Amino acid sequence: MPAEETSLNFIEEIIEQDLKNGKYKSIVTRFPPEPNGYLHIGHASSICLNFGLTKKFPGYTNLRFDDTNPMTEETEYVESIKEDVRWLGFEWKNERYASDYFDQLYEFALTLIQKGLAYVDDSSSEMIANRKGTPTEPGKESADRNRSVEENLDLFKRMKAGEFPDGSRTLRARIDMAHHNMLMRDPVLYRIKHAHHHRTGDKWCIYPMYDMAHGQSDSIENVTHSICTLEFVPHRELYDWLIKNLEIYPSHQYEFARRNINYTVTSKRKLLQLVNEKYVTGWDDPRMPTISGLRRRGFTPESIRDFCDRIGVAKRENLVDVGLLEFCVREHLNKVALRRMVVFDPVKVIITNYQENHNEKVKSENNPEDVSSGAREIPFGKEIYIERDDFMENPPKKYFRLAPGQMVRLKSAYIIKCDEVIKDAGGRISELHCSYLPDSHSGHDTSGVKVKGTLHWVSVNDAVEVEVREYDRLFKVEDPASEAGDFKDYINENSLKIVKGYAEPSLLSAALGEHFQFLRKGYYCLDKDSDNGKFIFNRTVTLKDVWAKEQQKTSVQK
Repeated sequence: MPAEETSLNFIEEIIEQDLKNGKYKSIVTRFPPEPNGYLHIGHASSICLNFGLTKKFPGYTNLRFDDTNPMTEETEYVESIKEDVRWLGFEWKNERYASDYFDQLYEFALTLIQKGLAYVDDSSSEMIANRKGTPTEPGKESADRNRSVEENLDLFKRMKAGEFPDGSRTLRARIDMAHHNMLMRDPVLYRIKHAHHHRTGDKWCIYPMYDMAHGQSDSIENVTHSICTLEFVPHRELYDWLIKNLEIYPSHQYEFARRNINYTVTSKRKLLQLVNEKYVTGWDDPRMPTISGLRRRGFTPESIRDFCDRIGVAKRENLVDVGLLEFCVREHLNKVALRRMVVFDPVKVIITNYQENHNEKVKSENNPEDVSSGAREIPFGKEIYIERDDFMENPPKKYFRLAPGQMVRLKSAYIIKCDEVIKDAGGRISELHCSYLPDSHSGHDTSGVKVKGTLHWVSVNDAVEVEVREYDRLFKVEDPASEAGDFKDYINENSLKIVKGYAEPSLLSAALGEHFQFLRKGYYCLDKDSDNGKFIFNRTVTLKDVWAKEQQKTSVQK
């Protein structure tokens, strides 16, 4: 039990009160995704909430697949969802499917018919929609609404037997066509779909609607707190009506606000468009807000759980800054990422007074935040690469990197001084000739020389060529789904930049799932496309929030 009531969100307060009052001895929650796509960052909030509640309070959580629409659901999505939930650090007690309950749901439908609370309607979906009425005008009753119980039972059983084509008949609840809640105006409970189901095959050609399956599945599983997002508030009345009239376990629905994230979309339909129309390479493209995309990009489960905890649970929807997610992953990666040196735009430095053909190794710590990570040896020689923008021929005041006559320290190695600048025929700098101070070795420097700049570098003879994929936000506007026109018009054409890098040889042993900080560059991870000696690294996030600075600069220029 939480010690401080002030730290509880409103759902936790409800649960604590229910346990205190003896309403329940323990709680049951469920995470009920539809297997029609990959999970995204919005689902992560629901996962963390449902599983987090039963970590905080006595009870357990089920993983239940809402597989009532055979046209859009695939086993591939089921497996990806299970992988994502486990990767986030959670384990369910029971793996369930709405399709497990198809026989029981069918019996529930028969019960409603026998009670005179459901009827078979021959109206088309268009006719049903046109007769719904408006929020201020009652709907019109179907001519089939007063069919006898016997006729409805016969027709519904024949629907199940496959006698009728798709769309020709539905089963509707018999409630009130003048109800203030439009969803309560004789909602459709079952529809005919002659489609192959990923689990039940061709056994069924009638399938329950969401409202007919969801609350009843909760009830069958004795779910105590059925947690949904705010768009399901209007459904709660039907949820309760069905449970009451079926006289089954009284699960109860609670709603919390969806957290939308800026510079992305989380609609499965829109994400599917991005995949099918090749704007991205797949569901796990590192620019996608899917959990698999974030994982491939190098986000950690710890950072995503931290993000979900920080945005909290509320009753009002809002737009969350993706910068907070990036902050969370920076915070975690700073603690766990291995430091490595990689030069992206190299200029060669020749250390003129360094012994010819002499190679040594210098030691550098793997992570200064984690002493237990130890140190590695890095080869050092007469020729090294540094970043081209770490040298300036005519520097301004207070420029502490390399310049003619100026000294800098090479990370974990020596102090060098630039003596000569060599240019090619086009006037571009091709080499820098420098001298080093032999007694300035990092860790046991006796030179007495103090410098303010430290540069990362890579030995030319030992450099490993790598491909670096620098990912940025997929959209140029904060809320692409709300902008005029097609949301795809706002895709950021610079969301992926591929550059070549030269890395220290320790990256040859990089493995999938490892995280690295490329010194002074950002956080990176090995991509799954790496093979046959080709090393590809994805940028997870920059060291600082450069996007915010660029946006601010653009705003000022305008």
